[in-house]
Amino acid sequence: MRTGYAMATQIVLVPILFLAPLTWAPLIVCAASALSRAFDVVRGRILADRLLLAPVYSWHAFGPVIVLLAAGDRPPQIDHWPVYVVALAAQFGVDLVASGGRDWYARGVPPWTQLRFMGLAFLVDAALAPIGLLASLAAFDNTWAIAAVLPLLGLLKLFANERQVRIDHALELSHAYRGTALLLGDVVEADDAYTGSHSRDVVELVLDVSDRLGLGAADRRDAEFAALLHDVGKIRIPGEIINKPAALTVEERAVIETHTLEGERLLAQVGGILGNVGRIVRSCHEDWDGTGYPDSLTGDDIPLVARIVRCCDAFSAMTTDRPYRKARPAADALAELRRCSGADFDPRVVEALAASVADAR
Repeated sequence: MRTGYAMATQIVLVPILFLAPLTWAPLIVCAASALSRAFDVVRGRILADRLLLAPVYSWHAFGPVIVLLAAGDRPPQIDHWPVYVVALAAQFGVDLVASGGRDWYARGVPPWTQLRFMGLAFLVDAALAPIGLLASLAAFDNTWAIAAVLPLLGLLKLFANERQVRIDHALELSHAYRGTALLLGDVVEADDAYTGSHSRDVVELVLDVSDRLGLGAADRRDAEFAALLHDVGKIRIPGEIINKPAALTVEERAVIETHTLEGERLLAQVGGILGNVGRIVRSCHEDWDGTGYPDSLTGDDIPLVARIVRCCDAFSAMTTDRPYRKARPAADALAELRRCSGADFDPRVVEALAASVADAR
């Protein structure tokens, strides 16, 4: 639920509950929802089939209607505030079950995960419900008094529009960064086919593990970019070292270990979000026990996204053919990760990856 949509809900819904026949409230809400979407269809913002979702977004009205009917359909009174609190809670409960159940069924997102995002909308609704109640009290004696809330509705609509513009700009910027990341990934793949295709394989694993560990949207975005670009610094490493079909010498290993620093420098030149991703790329070969490179970080001092990429990178490397060895079975790779859990890898990340691999089978 978008905050811009939720902000005006109570200012409109509460007066409907008290000024219109109570049993009509869900139908009125559904009609208003359909009308709003019809305008969006005309403006080309959504497809016409989205009109069919109007009833889905109207179920929340049944919660307060049921409570108010049970309490007795009567004029609004401040003294009845406990009933109104229960009615508001019923609205939130029905909304969570209806909307959350739909997304759980259609997208596999459990309601308890959605609650983190819907909670903000519920808080806004709870804050504005008293204003809707005061408007209902005034309008019950003088119908035209409801017009007093129109300026507030106009302001909320203005703020919602401004917020939507910021979201659109952020999405455009995100697409631009993603395009840059994919371009850099193509450069890596052109320079070294194994490294490029390997990085793309790691992305899917990283995103699944990130979801299992509950990363927020910004960290998940960084995880996607870091997974794609964690080896970008290898374009600065001589090809004869990258593609050597045998074990590296100590000197060659020292050279290749500079690729995380080179990756950070390259992404810092891009700046913005990718500049921040560069700092994560720097830490993608740090070990949980402090024996990694380049900074010998330990435990939680290593960025979580880097720990995720490190583990998924190792799994992908073990299960992929290399110039000097054949791929290992997934079960053997997971056994090796668990053996090194608490030393090379974050134990929590290892178990999340193991669950991801098990579900993929």
